[in-house]
Amino acid sequence: MFDLTSSKLLILAIVALLVIGPKDLPALLRTIGKYVGIIKRQAAEFRAQFDEAMRESEFAELKKSVESIQQETETAMREAQSSVEKELADARQNVDEVMADPNPPGDANSYPGAQVAANAAAAASAPETVGALNGKAPSADASTVAANETVDAVPALPPEGAGRATEKSGA
Repeated sequence: MFDLTSSKLLILAIVALLVIGPKDLPALLRTIGKYVGIIKRQAAEFRAQFDEAMRESEFAELKKSVESIQQETETAMREAQSSVEKELADARQNVDEVMADPNPPGDANSYPGAQVAANAAAAASAPETVGALNGKAPSADASTVAANETVDAVPALPPEGAGRATEKSGA
């Protein structure tokens, strides 16, 4: 704003000395210093108020963003909760339907072990099988043969602990 160089300051000091005089010049310099200090304090106070207003506006923006994130999170949590509750209700309904139905869905051969159970039941009720247990020679009935074939098709499981002995010896 003012281009004050050292030569201009020297000229200003000489003029002030001539106009004011050497006797009043120190009092004038003290008064000027006092007013410059007041102006600096006012500028610092204004700057502090301006910085505080900026922090408050940034804080308000930050608060708004946190509140929007909170609302989004709450919405997502509600949606997830309702989705889980719906899935749970569907699963509960399916379980209740299955538990209420005495016969499993599909035909008797649709799940593992159904054929074995059906053939075993048929073989147990067949008189030929009972006769075979009493020492009579069984006749080659179709249901008895089918039951024997189905039961023979199931692989035998190793006795419990058989695999453990080889693991211990190999280790």
